[in-house]
Amino acid sequence: MANDYYEILGVRRDASKDEIKKAYRRLARELHPDVNPDPATQERFKEVTQAYEVLSDDNKRRMFDMGADPFAPGGGAGAGGFGATGFPFDDIMNAFFGGGQPGGGRGPRDRVRRGRSIKVRVELDLAEAAFGVTKDVTFPTAVLCDTCQGEGTAKGTHRRTCDMCQGRGEVSQVARSFLGQVMTTRPCPQCSGQGSVITDPCADCSGEGRVREKVTRKVQIPAGVEDGTQIQLAGEGEVGPNGGPRGDIFLEIVQRPHPIFERRGDDLHCTITVPMTAAALGASFTFETLDGTEEIDLRPGTNSGHVITLNGRGSKRLDGGGRGDLMIQVNVETPAKLDEEQEHLLRKFAELRGEDQPPGRFSPGHSGLFSKLRDAFGAR
Repeated sequence: MANDYYEILGVRRDASKDEIKKAYRRLARELHPDVNPDPATQERFKEVTQAYEVLSDDNKRRMFDMGADPFAPGGGAGAGGFGATGFPFDDIMNAFFGGGQPGGGRGPRDRVRRGRSIKVRVELDLAEAAFGVTKDVTFPTAVLCDTCQGEGTAKGTHRRTCDMCQGRGEVSQVARSFLGQVMTTRPCPQCSGQGSVITDPCADCSGEGRVREKVTRKVQIPAGVEDGTQIQLAGEGEVGPNGGPRGDIFLEIVQRPHPIFERRGDDLHCTITVPMTAAALGASFTFETLDGTEEIDLRPGTNSGHVITLNGRGSKRLDGGGRGDLMIQVNVETPAKLDEEQEHLLRKFAELRGEDQPPGRFSPGHSGLFSKLRDAFGAR
């Protein structure tokens, strides 16, 4: 036998697969071209890699133990060097870093796969987002086929073993080249690597094991969510092909605009407009909050821009730590038009307060006030 692959890896002939893998990985770390670029070391690395290619595959190892070299008669390290043996570089890297076994032996692919995750938009009113709500959410998705229960086969039938790969899910091919015999392994084209085929597919799902339909789910929206918040419902998404596990659902919250309140984090903001007389004399009025009607006291002498804060009347916090506040900004409305009697009374009021002097005789602190009065009522 031209090459003794057991001797090259330094293992016994009855070594287990784990022992063979450990021996290969130990040698590969020492001899890899990225670690040791010496030409002689690179040739040694090719020999070690070829030895692992044979001994890690049950069929090739059996062939070697019977006295035949899978890489051609007399084909030592030179006959099937690194990159010339036909096995992919990715397989070597997988073995080096703990992946699958190179060159074959992987078996049939799992035909059951996880379903996709889906995103569903959920529109909420401000109160629903602030306090939480249970919603019926309807969306299209893939569900398990009731007829075949995910098998994909017609009633009374079953999948059969692929006659091309005999259930292995992969086929091997040996080709001759000037380097000797080269064996390659690839997924079976008839069963797509699954090892079995459907001869009589289910009429309802066409062999996929799932069907698409609209479903309605009750979902609990927690208090304090905001516009753009995403909520993950693990394992509630689409059923995978052939009855595979479900993906996830991501609920994307869309908060509809409110006619009065603007939300900023957990706080609510709004603006109210009051007459000039109410701002000057003070007043009480009722105000509709998310919690119901509140009595608001406006202090005498309130200026435009003053903010009334109602503590704990905002949105609940998502982490459960209480509530935000409600901020009411006061806008004082100045009358734009006055009849003769109203103007007379207002001028008399200005006279009583000493605010009827012409601009040239105002002190600096009153000039701004006179300008406002002049703009509002017109200078006479």
